[in-house]
Amino acid sequence: MDQNTITLRPWRETDLENLLKYANNANIATNLTNGFPHPYPREKGEEMIAKVTKADQPNILAITINDEFIGSIGLHFQQDIFFRNAELGYWVAEPFWGRGIATSAIKQITAYGFEHWPHLDRVFARPFGSNIGSQRALEKAGFLLEARLKGTIYKNDRVEDELIYAARRG
Repeated sequence: MDQNTITLRPWRETDLENLLKYANNANIATNLTNGFPHPYPREKGEEMIAKVTKADQPNILAITINDEFIGSIGLHFQQDIFFRNAELGYWVAEPFWGRGIATSAIKQITAYGFEHWPHLDRVFARPFGSNIGSQRALEKAGFLLEARLKGTIYKNDRVEDELIYAARRG
């Protein structure tokens, strides 16, 4: 796939139908926090779009191919003594897995974050130990593994390791 067609942009109300089509997938929800439900109801999609479309400088963006919504990626800024850090969260619709889209989106949002938030020094992500695809995408985007925390995640009646990957400014 031509990487030039993968772009990040602010969400639009017209993204709702694709959001509902792609987010309502157990294979996506299984690798995310419980805040991303399965099944994924219309009300949740409407709430998400209302939330992300009101920011002047959006920190959660739509992942698109030829301007079609296929996923989401965002920087979640930390507070207090961790204010120089942002947690990266993302998902790509399953029909688009294995094409380098997540890697491209991670590179783009990281550069965007460092450009628009001068206080930001570190972007980190916490993939599940079993999510090899996400780990590879982070590594290909230049993130380094900082830690493996054994058995800290409990999801779908399974205990998972939590990995911490990070990229730093400069």
